[in-house]
Amino acid sequence: MRQINVVGLLTAEYENPQQDETMPSIEYDSAATVTETLETRLAESLGGDPSVGRRSVLGALGVAGSAAVGLGGTRANASAGHDDEDKHGNFGAVDEYRDLNFDPHEFLTAFNTGTDGQDTVPQDVYQEDGRTVREFELTAVDTTITIAPGLEFEAWAFNGQVPGPTIRAVEGDLIRIKFENRGRHAHTIHPHLKNLNPEMDGIPQNGPGVLETDESFTYEWIAQPAGVHFYHCHSLPLKEHVHRGLYGTFIVDPDPERVRDNPSDYVTDHPSQITDAMVEDVVDEAKTRNHEYAENDAINEMVMVMNSFDTNFDGENEVYAANTRAFAYGVGETDANGNWKPGETKRPIQIDKNERQRVYLVNATEFDFINSFHTHSQFFDYYDHGTTLMPTSKTVDTIIQTQAQRGIVELDYADHQSGLYMFHAHQSEFAELGWMSFFEVV
Repeated sequence: MRQINVVGLLTAEYENPQQDETMPSIEYDSAATVTETLETRLAESLGGDPSVGRRSVLGALGVAGSAAVGLGGTRANASAGHDDEDKHGNFGAVDEYRDLNFDPHEFLTAFNTGTDGQDTVPQDVYQEDGRTVREFELTAVDTTITIAPGLEFEAWAFNGQVPGPTIRAVEGDLIRIKFENRGRHAHTIHPHLKNLNPEMDGIPQNGPGVLETDESFTYEWIAQPAGVHFYHCHSLPLKEHVHRGLYGTFIVDPDPERVRDNPSDYVTDHPSQITDAMVEDVVDEAKTRNHEYAENDAINEMVMVMNSFDTNFDGENEVYAANTRAFAYGVGETDANGNWKPGETKRPIQIDKNERQRVYLVNATEFDFINSFHTHSQFFDYYDHGTTLMPTSKTVDTIIQTQAQRGIVELDYADHQSGLYMFHAHQSEFAELGWMSFFEVV
């Protein structure tokens, strides 16, 4: 394998200089080498010393050369920095969902709507008092997740996965969550929705408060406002319950008829500036965001939750990712013609250049003030929180989010040549520690 400059390739833009529609294999090889080199160094650095810190990992990444040795199973121990017998938790079901085989590629498009979704999420949809009810069962458990090759993390998780299941509803629906805590510690579910009932806020001070082991409660929230939103455990210490994995995404689709009747709720213009043509435009846009409309079928939608892991529980993250698995959307084994090795889970996100791309982006990173999303060779429109149907930022290639901030990224690769296009956090250390990915445009 030829030698490469890792830093140079990390910042390179993988545009196809050829005029044909096939990507030169040399560029696939280079991208695969970048992924493998960074991935191996990260795993080796963490596996070599369980007390290693982020700065040490970054130092190791700067050393030239890395032997691709076999990686043993290394686990971030749940008791590191946190005694299993402390006052804040009880004993309960452990490893309920071990070996769930969470696939970050499947998670991208796993929308739970009550009628469609994951087998691990019991769900239903029905009418009640003239309103659509979307009902889901979420269970908090202690489990072990894989965050990089050979590296496991003792997580607290909704239905055994990190991030938790993506819940999707239409504006005005009732979201009903039957929640059971089977973990060792007390948990809740707090929604970043417009919730009118303090009993349903999912905090220790309101309603049922925290739920101890084997306790359950049914949360109910109206799906509002339209947009992409966050849910998480709000037990104390809050930073630990979030960092361990108890978080997920709500997507609230706009109701096109409500948009038509109340267009000023969905645009940033003053009501006096809203024309009939503008109303029709935002109604059409609302249909593309609503999973019950045929217009939505023409959009390739993905959920990306930016997250991180403090593997030695020292208050600093050693691993960063989109959807938990470091470098999951990097380049693995391929024939350079879009055919990936059977069973290969490390691969770019393959997209059809003729489809509009929509990313529901959420920042769940703990211990760092911000995270970011940057695309190579491409600019996009961004809708902060997804609560408007007109962009809050137009033609940008980088956005930042603080924890729990979220938004919608709209991408169009119609005029791009086929091939690999990198995207990653634009904090360079985050990219080197796992949050580095590719789109494969075909």
